[in-house]
Formats: sequence, structure tokens, C-alpha cells
Amino acid sequence: MPALEVLFHRVIWAVPFGALIIYLRRQWAEVRRALTHRQMLSWLTVSACLIAINWFIYIIAVQTDRIFQASLGYYINPLIFVVAGIFFFGERLSRWQSIAVFLATIGVLVLTVSGGEFPWIALSLGTSFAIYGVIRKRVVIGATPGLFVETLVLIPVAIIGLGSMMVSGQAVTSSAGPGLMGLLLLAGPITVVPLVMFAVAARRLALTTVGFMQFLAPSMQFGAGIYYGEQLTLPRLICFACIWAAVILFSADAFRRQKKARA
Repeated sequence: MPALEVLFHRVIWAVPFGALIIYLRRQWAEVRRALTHRQMLSWLTVSACLIAINWFIYIIAVQTDRIFQASLGYYINPLIFVVAGIFFFGERLSRWQSIAVFLATIGVLVLTVSGGEFPWIALSLGTSFAIYGVIRKRVVIGATPGLFVETLVLIPVAIIGLGSMMVSGQAVTSSAGPGLMGLLLLAGPITVVPLVMFAVAARRLALTTVGFMQFLAPSMQFGAGIYYGEQLTLPRLICFACIWAAVILFSADAFRRQKKARA
């Protein structure tokens, strides 16, 4: 199935499921406020474009057997967030954070030079989601209402795009069986549920715990890459070794900071 068609289905089916979550959590007031506030709606339109780009690149990575690169992108994402904090919020890197960013940079350079493989998927995924996070940090709206407004912004493009693909015969949907259609319908909850769970976890758990758990997804993606037979070359192994070392330093520094703050 074309990557664009998968993206369109993900947007379309996220809207009704998102509406159900908004209804159950009684957050329609936030949605109305966002839709009637011009500046907020403008920022959410930009963030919607960024998250759509992020989803599209990830779909391409899976379809073209580049799961390792997708995993790398989400490993370096928290580190890119740290760098974004310097440029957008005037934050300063600690010594261990600086070393972590340095190690991640070395890993990417090794993969690019020695592996002859510029990790554009990894860098695009990490950068687009980091910029998305910066925008969402500036917009005062809950995670679920914000995502719902973003999908509302994207749904006209998704409907028109999917309709155009069906008319031109490029869409697989028109001839899809019940099994494939069931998987496409699952795109809605698969898109919305993780973000809702993340929002709940962010309120109930320490931020360092939440930050550490963000490394579980790329670790599972790395395992999936091995399962599906992607070749773990020496440059890739060196790159991931640098990234894992950076993750350990990053997490240890976060725990140290939390312990110091409690003391």
C-alpha cells in the first residue's frame, strides 16, 4: 500500500476515535477554544504539518526496510530536544548532556562516513518531532485536544488525497479485503491511545521515569529490525553503541538531577 494512502487513513480514522476520547474526558471546551483562537490554531496547523511529515517518514522507513534508521531517529530524539532547549528556551547543557550529544554526533558521523549511509530518515524523524515538541510546548492545550485539532486540520487534505487516489486507481483501499480494512481502522486508536497514555503517565510519574521510558519504543523498533532481517553492519553497530552510551549518560544525569532536586 502506498505510504501516502496509509497516512491518509491514519489521519481519517484518528478523528472519530479522538472525538470519542474527547467526549469521555469532557475536553470539548479546550477544542472549541483552540478552533476559535486564531494564533493557537495557526501554531497547531504548523504542528499538524510537522507530525504528518513525521508519520509519513516513519511509514516510508517501515515499508522500505529501514527500521534501524527509524529506531535511531527516536533514540536521538530526546538529545535533539536538549539541543532545541538551548536555541529556543535559553537552556544550558550540563557536562554529561554535552558528552551525550557529542557521542550521538560521533555515531551519526560514523554511519555517514564509514557506512556510506546518510541517516536522513533518522535525522528527519528526530528533528521533525523535536520541532513539533517545541511548538506544542508553546501552545497551552492538552495533549489529546491538541492532537484532535491537528487531525481536524489535516482531514480535508486526507479525504481529498485519498479520494483522488481512488479515482485514479492508485489506492489499494478500493479492492482491500476485510482484514486489511480492519487494520486500517485500527490506525485511529493506534494513533490516539499512545498519546493519551503518555499524557496520563506524564502527570502521574516522575519526568525522569517518563523520559527513560521513551527509549523503550526505539529499543523495540531495533528488535523488530533484527527480527525482519535488516543487516547490522559494523558502522551501524558502532553508531548504535555511541547512541546507547549517550542514552545511558543522558538518563543517569536526569536521575542525578532529580535526586539533587529532591534533596
